Amino acid sequence: MIRLRSLVAPLAALALTGGAAGCTPTEGPDDRAAAPVYLGVETRLLQDDLVNFVVALERADGPEAVDDYARCAAAQYALIRGYGFARHVRTRLAQEGGIWKADAVYTISPALPRGALTIDAEVVVDQCRRDGIPTV
Repeated sequence: MIRLRSLVAPLAALALTGGAAGCTPTEGPDDRAAAPVYLGVETRLLQDDLVNFVVALERADGPEAVDDYARCAAAQYALIRGYGFARHVRTRLAQEGGIWKADAVYTISPALPRGALTIDAEVVVDQCRRDGIPTV
C-alpha cells in the first residue's frame, strides 16, 4: 500500500497538467508581444531611377530589421515599376521612443547596375515574404 501512495501524487500531478509537464510552449503571450510592428513605408521618387524610402518599425531586434524593411520596400517598388534590380545608395537610421526609422535611397534599373550593393528584386521580395516582412 505504501508503494501505491508514492505513485498517486506524481500521477495526479501528471493528469492535472495534461501530460505536458516537460513540454515548452512554442509561442506564448510574450512572443506575440515581442513581434515587430511594421508601421509603413513612405516612398518619394527623387528622379526617374532614384527613390527615397522612409520606413518605421516598432519592437525591432535592432537596426538590421529596419534596414531589411527598407530593402524589401525598394525591391517591391522596383518590380512595380517594371524593373528587376535596385542598388543601395545610402541609409540613415534613427531610433526614438522604441521606434526604429530608416531613411534609405536606392536606384532602380531594368539591368543589373554597377556597384557592390545591388539586389535582384524578385529574389529579395521572395525572401521578404518568407521572413514575414511586408513590402510596398
